[in-house]
Amino acid sequence: MQNRTVSVEDRRGSEWGWFLAWLVVGGCLALGLAALPSVGVVLIVLAAVAAVLLLRKGHRTAVVGSLAGLALPLFYLAYLNRGGPGTVCHSTVGGQSCTDEYTPVPFLAGGALLFAAGFLVFLLLDRRHRGTH
Repeated sequence: MQNRTVSVEDRRGSEWGWFLAWLVVGGCLALGLAALPSVGVVLIVLAAVAAVLLLRKGHRTAVVGSLAGLALPLFYLAYLNRGGPGTVCHSTVGGQSCTDEYTPVPFLAGGALLFAAGFLVFLLLDRRHRGTH
């Protein structure tokens, strides 16, 4: 049998992997809440199952990655409304298509705030966790 020790770099890389997994769970949950009338229930159930699996196997401080994941749909909404505010028209094969768009700034600011909060809390918890070992 081999006695393998886990280096600090391996452990830190693994913690970032758990953070990214939780980021995806948070994004899936937020998207499920936004799409509740259509496919939202499926996404929420998928996020719940993934959360249970991650809580059983994963690194506990990485749970704050779900907070950062809540920002992903907000970033997408900011991208979709990038031409706003107001009516935005695009040329199509059959003529012209116009849509009303919101200002992207609130979506971008909310997403940036959630993403930064999740990222910073994870860094603080990771630093505290490393300091105790």
